[in-house]
Amino acid sequence: MPGSHRAASHRRSAPAAGPGGAGRRTDRGSDRGADRYAEAHGESALSSRARGHRRKPKKRRTRKLTLGTATLLALAAGWFSIGPGRVFPQTTAAAPDRDPEADQVVPMQAADAHTEVAAADRSTRTALTSIPGLGPTWAAKVPAETRQLLVVSGKDRNSADSTVTLWTRGDDGSWQAGQAWPAHNAYKGWTADHRSGDLRSPIGLYGLTDAGGRKADPGAKLPYDQDSAFVMGGRGFNNEPLAGSFDYVIAIDYNRVAGSSPLDTRTPEGAAKGGGIWLHLDHGGPTHGCVSLTEDHMVELVKTLDPAMHPMIAMGDAAALAT
Repeated sequence: MPGSHRAASHRRSAPAAGPGGAGRRTDRGSDRGADRYAEAHGESALSSRARGHRRKPKKRRTRKLTLGTATLLALAAGWFSIGPGRVFPQTTAAAPDRDPEADQVVPMQAADAHTEVAAADRSTRTALTSIPGLGPTWAAKVPAETRQLLVVSGKDRNSADSTVTLWTRGDDGSWQAGQAWPAHNAYKGWTADHRSGDLRSPIGLYGLTDAGGRKADPGAKLPYDQDSAFVMGGRGFNNEPLAGSFDYVIAIDYNRVAGSSPLDTRTPEGAAKGGGIWLHLDHGGPTHGCVSLTEDHMVELVKTLDPAMHPMIAMGDAAALAT
């Protein structure tokens, strides 16, 4: 504290009150103290100092000056030690920003500002003007009315491993990503010219208009067709059982009639182009051409896709999607 600092300084200076330089510094400091004391009692500094020189020997003057300094220290101590019932207006002037009402309001304002900045930071991290990994050719193909875009990015052209992310477009045109989910695609990877039985998934941008499955509707916004015909048997490429793979499906509008059940086998571009390309439950291995997700992610997707947002899927290997 400043008061303690001044007291310690005085104790170090007092023994050197003789004729040396240190003594002269102490005398000058005490003279100033006497001046202040005199002024406080209506006396001029000159008359007070003159009387002190005429009446007192130097030795006794040192004691007088020491007493004057002690008085000043005692007065200074009053700035930091306020007894019961005593009021020192100077304490308010010493800290003008310590308004009692401000002490209650400022912390709340600071907390609010911090929360707002953090929220803004989170927004800038997730809302983007373009989708990472989706090149300008693909971005130009996405219709303006499409507000939900499922991006399936394959590990490479010949890989059966991929990542699925649902992107949502806001009113300002920015895109916000959902969680990234691991998925499988066709056994041999991807192709831009899919053929029936080639064991590759088709690369392209397609609509997502219809859902269904063997299990009851979990709360889909898309038209949902529950049917016992959604059955799959046998084993997959890793000898994994395929049972239950079609408990929930979403039809990908590749070579099919949009607005019909996923079970509809019509192929507008001809049977040679293949068909029946769906999103369905993952069975632990590659597919024949579909994209598969775990059941929890499929249920979430079925419940989230909204025809009012014109959902679509952009699917292909990462290199193809980057063009």
